[in-house]
Amino acid sequence: MSFILAVDQGTSSTKAIIFNENFFEVASAQQEFQQIYPKAGWVEHNPYDLVQTTMNVIERAVNEAGLFYKDIKAIGITNQRETVVAWDAESGRPLHNAIVWQCRRTSARAKELRDGNLQLIHPRTGLVPDPYFSATKMEWLLENAPEVRDAAARKRLRFGTVDTWLIWNLCRQKTFVTDMSNASRTMLYNITEKTWDRDLVEFFGIPYESLPEVVSSSKVVGESVYGPPVAGIAGDQQASLFGQTAFEPGDTKCTYGTGSFILMNTGTTPCFSSNGLLTTIAWELDEKTCYAVEGSIFATGALISWLKDEMGLISSPEETETLASSVEDSNGAFFAGALTGLGAPYWDPSARGLLIGITRGTTRAHIVRAVLDYIVFRTRELVELMIRDTGIEVKRLLVDGGVTKNNFLMQLQADVLGVDVDRSTIRETTALGAAMLAGLGLGLWSIDELRGKRRSQRMFSPGAKRWDSEYRRWKEALRRSMNWVQ
Repeated sequence: MSFILAVDQGTSSTKAIIFNENFFEVASAQQEFQQIYPKAGWVEHNPYDLVQTTMNVIERAVNEAGLFYKDIKAIGITNQRETVVAWDAESGRPLHNAIVWQCRRTSARAKELRDGNLQLIHPRTGLVPDPYFSATKMEWLLENAPEVRDAAARKRLRFGTVDTWLIWNLCRQKTFVTDMSNASRTMLYNITEKTWDRDLVEFFGIPYESLPEVVSSSKVVGESVYGPPVAGIAGDQQASLFGQTAFEPGDTKCTYGTGSFILMNTGTTPCFSSNGLLTTIAWELDEKTCYAVEGSIFATGALISWLKDEMGLISSPEETETLASSVEDSNGAFFAGALTGLGAPYWDPSARGLLIGITRGTTRAHIVRAVLDYIVFRTRELVELMIRDTGIEVKRLLVDGGVTKNNFLMQLQADVLGVDVDRSTIRETTALGAAMLAGLGLGLWSIDELRGKRRSQRMFSPGAKRWDSEYRRWKEALRRSMNWVQ
């Protein structure tokens, strides 16, 4: 029996999951770490926390499985994507806290770029200028962190997304690499020429030598300190697409986590959106690059946490299903959940949340239902834009993530989309994708052998009502939430 260990380094916690060769979970461990908020809208992580929690969960998972490290054939790594770490090449010491993908400190710079440099950035990277991506975070560190500037002057600066930082620390030879899926999220990588774009690197003032080598998503990159090689790398959403075995053009998945991320496989040719979606590299295997279009919703599970922790309207996430099921609809209430700005297709960091249409008859059940409506309406909006951009029909939506446990929400999503919603038996498809890529890197299986491995836990088929009039009224509420902060 072959075992693969997958590390899923996320925004709020780090997981390690051991899968056997049939992709059944053998053991897992998870550890949360501190979120750092230096100012309103700023989000940071301690880079040492990312490494320490990774090592802790690896050791715990191996112990729980009753295995030795020699029993593990390979390690796959998947990670929060656009988060940036800066460190010193000689000492290995971080030079600043990691700046997290959620951080909005470079909002003004991103707006400036959208107003004047969109044509420089979008055709090369497939991205729309936003503080979400790595380039403006690196630029900010060089301008505002003296230790980062000093390391750059000494040619000792290393920049990396979280995969690069973990591999540097986990591999014996201090391997300095990233894969194409992560590189394509930096706003510095030319996704058609498949190289760091020298014009963009120079434009943002990033020392070229500070950027890692870009490698295939499935390749042995180095021997880990534990023994097994690191053989698979992918950003978390691309790993989820792979774990869902979405290998054909038109295959579309949505991960409902802290935020929602919808990706459609577009095959070996990039499809550049004219509707505000992102074009990204999904993975590269055997020198063949697979592309995807992506739409992101910055707050999904975060809205459920907000209902519980800040608003006190629910005592547990499970209660949303009970409350939403208890009412026929939202009773005319509509919610725009832009708690941290809006992603695709608006890219408006100034948007703010809005609840409209409430009356004396509005109950907490109606408000909870309005929040769930927001999740499914935003998903429909992005899927419709993908169809418009690609001309490819979406026949089913493959879903995963913690929020998919809500059966009411999944059925509502099927109704609103008008297509089947297919919930995976394995909810940890992000980690599964990393494990699959690692096994491919060692030749343990082929891509054809993986095609039939996905297991469906439940299919939600659409009903007769698509909630079209409510959807149109909700879009008006969303419009009102934008450009709130001038």
